[in-house]
Amino acid sequence: MPQDVSRKFSNENGSVSRTSSQNLDLFQILGVIWRGKWIIALCMTVALFLGGYYAFKVAQPKYQSGVQLALQSRNQQVVDLDSVISGVSKEEAALKTELAIIRSRTLLERLVEDQNLLQDPEFNVLAGDGPGGFSLGQMKAFIVNLIQSPEVGGEAPGDGDDAVLIETVDQLRKAIRVTSQRESYLFNIYFVTNSSRKSAVLANRLAELYIDDQVGVKFEATEYAVNWLSNRVTELEADLNEQQDAIKDLRSDTELASALALEGLNLSTKDLRERLRDTESGLETAQARLVAAQAASEAKDKDKVVEALGSAQLRRFLDETNEDRFWEMSNTLLQQAENRLTRQQSQRDSLEVALTEMQAKVKDQTEDLSRLTQMERDAQATRVLYETFLARLKETSVQIGLQQADSRILSRAVPGDLVQPNKTLVMAVSLMLGALIGGAWVMFRQYTHFGFRTANDLETSTGLPVLGQIPNMPLRGRKSLLTYLADHPTSAASEAIRNLRTSVLLANMDQPPQVLMMTSTLPGEGKTTNAIAIAQNLASLGKRVILIEADIRRRTLAQYFPDANEVGLASVVRGESALEEALTRSDLGGFDVLVGKKVEVNAADFLSSDAFRDFIVELRKTYDHIIIDTPPVLIVPDARIIGRLADAIIYYVKWNYTSRTMVEDGLRQLASVGSPATGVVLSDINYKKAQRYGSYEQSGVYSGYGKAYYDT
Repeated sequence: MPQDVSRKFSNENGSVSRTSSQNLDLFQILGVIWRGKWIIALCMTVALFLGGYYAFKVAQPKYQSGVQLALQSRNQQVVDLDSVISGVSKEEAALKTELAIIRSRTLLERLVEDQNLLQDPEFNVLAGDGPGGFSLGQMKAFIVNLIQSPEVGGEAPGDGDDAVLIETVDQLRKAIRVTSQRESYLFNIYFVTNSSRKSAVLANRLAELYIDDQVGVKFEATEYAVNWLSNRVTELEADLNEQQDAIKDLRSDTELASALALEGLNLSTKDLRERLRDTESGLETAQARLVAAQAASEAKDKDKVVEALGSAQLRRFLDETNEDRFWEMSNTLLQQAENRLTRQQSQRDSLEVALTEMQAKVKDQTEDLSRLTQMERDAQATRVLYETFLARLKETSVQIGLQQADSRILSRAVPGDLVQPNKTLVMAVSLMLGALIGGAWVMFRQYTHFGFRTANDLETSTGLPVLGQIPNMPLRGRKSLLTYLADHPTSAASEAIRNLRTSVLLANMDQPPQVLMMTSTLPGEGKTTNAIAIAQNLASLGKRVILIEADIRRRTLAQYFPDANEVGLASVVRGESALEEALTRSDLGGFDVLVGKKVEVNAADFLSSDAFRDFIVELRKTYDHIIIDTPPVLIVPDARIIGRLADAIIYYVKWNYTSRTMVEDGLRQLASVGSPATGVVLSDINYKKAQRYGSYEQSGVYSGYGKAYYDT
C-alpha cells in the first residue's frame, strides 16, 4: 500500500501528537458563552428565584441596634487616691482592652441572667422551637439533639447547666459587634437579633452592665483597700501600744531619769577617777618619804630625817644639844606619818570601790538609755506609719460612696433597622452566582468531554486525515437505510457519503483502493451503516461492489437485509458452497452482500487462515470494490488480522461519544501490526447539538449556509 495513501498514526516514540489548537482563546470562550446564553439565563433565573425565595420567605430577618458610649477624658475624684483607685488609660491598647471587656464572658453571662436569655431560642438552641423560617440555629439544634439524644438511664453529654450557659454565651457573642471611633474616646456596641426591640434592649442593658462593672470594680478595689487598711491600722495601733508599754516598763525598772542624769554620773565618775589618781600619787609620795625618814632614823642621820619628814618644828630641835628630845620628836612625827599613810591607803581603797560601783552604774544606765532610745525610735516610726495609714483609711472610706464610672452612655439604642437579609445584595449575588454556575456548566460541557466534536480536533489528535463527516440519519429502523438513501439522494447524509467516497478514491489517483476495511473502536459507532451506504454509493457509479460481513461474532447485516441468503461467509471460504449461492443481491443498493455465519473455530483463527486470504484474492478478480465490515479493534483482534489484506482502512469514530484514549489505543493497535488506518471518519454527527457546542458554527458544509443544498 503506498505511503502517501496511508499516513501513519504513530510517531517514533508511539505517542499522539497534539497542537495548540486545543488551547482556549478569548474568542472561543466568548463564543461558547454566547451559544450557552440560554443555559446561563436559565441558571440566573433559577438562582434569582432561589435567592428571592430565601430573602423574602426563608431567611430570618435580623435587626441591628447600637448604643454609643464615651470614655471620660479625665477622672474627677473628690479625694486624690491614685494609689488605691486609678482611672482607665486613654491609650489605644487600653481602649482595645475595654472593647474586649465588653465582649467578655463575665459581662455576657450577667446579661444572659439579667435578660433570661437561657429561655430565648435565638441564643439557646436547646430552649425550644425558634422563630419561623430557616435558621442555622434550628439546624444546629436539630443536629445537637440528634447526636446528643440521651440514652436510657443516662444523660446526654453537654446537657448540664454549665454547658447550656456556655453555648448561650457563645451564641450571644456572635450577635455583638463592638467598634471604636478613630481619633476619639467613643465606641459603639451593636446587637443583631431577630427583633428590633430586643436588639435595642440588649445593647442598652449591656452598656449599663459595663458601666456598673466599672463602678463595681472600683468599689471592690476601694472596699478591699478599706478592709486592708483597717486591719493594718489595727495592727499598727496594737504595736504602738505595746511599744509604749515597753518604754514605760523600762523607765520604771531603771534608775535612769534622763540622758542628763547619765551625763552627771559620767562627770561624777570622772571626778572619782581624778581623786583616786591624786590619792594614789600622794600615797606614793608619803610612802617614799616615810621610808626615807625611817631609814635616816635608823642611821641616826638628823639632817636626812628632817629632810625626809619636812617638819619645821623638828628642824628647830636640830641644833639643840639634847638629842633625846630630837629623836623623841622625830619618832612622834614618824608615827604620825605612818598614820597618815594608813588613812590615805584607806581613802584610796574607798575611792576604788566607789569608782567601780560608779562605772558599773554608768554602764547599766548607758545600755538602758540605748534600749530606751531604740524603743522610742521604733515607737515613733510605728506612730508615723499608724497616723499615715489612719489618714489613708479615712480618705479611702470617703471614696466608697463617691465612685464614678470611666464611661458614660452618650446615645442610647433605639429599635434597630433591618440589616439581614440584604435583599438587594442577595438578589445581586444570586444573579452573579447563577451566571457563574451557568457559565461554568457551559464551559465544562464544552471543554471537558471525552469524545471528538470537530474534524479538526479528530485530525489533530490522531495525526490522520479526516476522510469524511457523516451526520446521523433519521432512520426508523436499520432495514430502512437503503430506502432512505435511495429516496434522499441529495440529503446531507448522502452528500457526506459521496464526500467520503471521493476522499477514499482520490487518496491515490494511480491505484485507487480495491479492498476497503471498515472498523471502529467500539460497537455502535456506525461503521456497518456507513459500510452499506458507501457500498450503495460506489455501486451507483456502475462499479461491481461486494459487502462482506467479517464481524461473524455479532452478525448485524441480517438486520439490514432481512432476506439475506442463509449461506454465509464461512461456507464459501471452506468451499462448502459456491459464492453465487451465498450472495444476496441488494436491488436498492445495486451491490452484492455476503453475510457472516457463526463458525465452530475461533473467528480470529478463521480470518487469519490461508483460505480466507485466497478468498479475498479471488474476489479482487471479480469485483471493483470489496468492502469488509470488521469487528471493533479494541474488542477482538479480527480487524488487525483483516487489515493486512485491505488496501485502505477506514476508521470510524462516533461524534462526541468515543473517548480520545480509546481511539488512540485502537489506532495504535492497528499500527502495531503494520496496518495503519488510511484515515478516520467522524460519524453519527448531530449537527443541531454540534452547533450548540460551537463545533460547526463556521463550517460552510454542514452549517446553516449549506441547508439550501440538501433536502431532508
